[in-house]
Amino acid sequence: MNKILSALLLIGVSAGIVFAAHGGFKDSVNARKSTVAEVLKMNNNAYVLIQGNIVKRLSNDKYSFKDSTGTITVEIDDDKWGGVTAGTQDKLELVGEVEKKYNTTELDVDTVRKL
Repeated sequence: MNKILSALLLIGVSAGIVFAAHGGFKDSVNARKSTVAEVLKMNNNAYVLIQGNIVKRLSNDKYSFKDSTGTITVEIDDDKWGGVTAGTQDKLELVGEVEKKYNTTELDVDTVRKL
């Protein structure tokens, strides 16, 4: 029984390493610098860079983000914060992809940088 459990654990750890190694390259230089108002009008999957402030946490990984032109919901997964800690007073630069869902527009964030 212990050999079976050990084998299953080894397989699980190995699979975790394979999944953890999966990644890719996204060049923020190629992201279009935009305002929230512009992003709200863009097509799905547009790659953008916006600057402003998180004004409210909406759920575990969704936030209300605001610049001088408007407010948008942004999704920032835990692994995308890159060690950045921010409050409502901190100006941030977010790079990510526009997501059109039904009648809503959100930004799926790839990188966060404090300015």
